[in-house]
Amino acid sequence: MKKINEAKIVFTSHLSNEAFARTAVAAFVATADPIMSELAELKTAVSEAVSNAAVHGYKDKIGYITVKMRLYSDFKVIITVSDKGVGIADIEKAREPLFTTSKSGEQAGMGFTVMESFTDGLKIRSTVGKGTTVTMKKVFTSKDGVK
Repeated sequence: MKKINEAKIVFTSHLSNEAFARTAVAAFVATADPIMSELAELKTAVSEAVSNAAVHGYKDKIGYITVKMRLYSDFKVIITVSDKGVGIADIEKAREPLFTTSKSGEQAGMGFTVMESFTDGLKIRSTVGKGTTVTMKKVFTSKDGVK
């Protein structure tokens, strides 16, 4: 597999920037000509990762979120979403469906479950007080129907 393109965007953790990130990733990945359902899945996973970084990573503060995108010749894309927020003390607990750190009860606690469901691989690295990086892999179906 050969890397054929890469990009990086950095933006403030305002929740409104989730749409910007989702659209930027979709535009970047569009060059691989993915089928629409696979692109929609990736956009949903990116939305969850960016929302988690904004809401849980920075709590009531504003910081920066970095999204890195790498596209490979074998129809694979690797997306990393990073923050320098509060970090996650217990990643396994955070991956449990319905777990949330939200005090308001407005968050469903399904972010990592959604990311995992809509990608072909999910890795989470986090250090308390230093931030979190979520790495998502998505393999697109080629034009001849091969994954």
